[in-house]
Amino acid sequence: MKTRLVRIYQCFCDRTRLRILHLLTKSPLCVCHFQEILNEPQVKISKHLRYLRKKGMAIAERDQNWMIYSLPKKKSRELALNLKCLQDCAQSDPVFLRDLRKLRQLRKTCCEPAAVFAKN
Repeated sequence: MKTRLVRIYQCFCDRTRLRILHLLTKSPLCVCHFQEILNEPQVKISKHLRYLRKKGMAIAERDQNWMIYSLPKKKSRELALNLKCLQDCAQSDPVFLRDLRKLRQLRKTCCEPAAVFAKN
């Protein structure tokens, strides 16, 4: 059985998954939000979200017609520390900064589902 740390680094070794995890540190989101922010097709986003769920790095809850993805409510110490490191390192990366700008814009204009941004 793989340790938590190995599972975390398996998830962190992909740029798209890193971007998804970084966004999830800011807000729960649905696939359509990730599509818009990351400018990636639904199939690719769904594949990565499924991988993160399988590894215990993301959870999904249904809200009417949407599946809302978020970080686990109870994070292991290893996951919490690595997510903090990701947030710190992403502060100077142009791609991650652009993702955050798009997330802020989405919060201003988004009309679906209201519960997503109300949680944070």
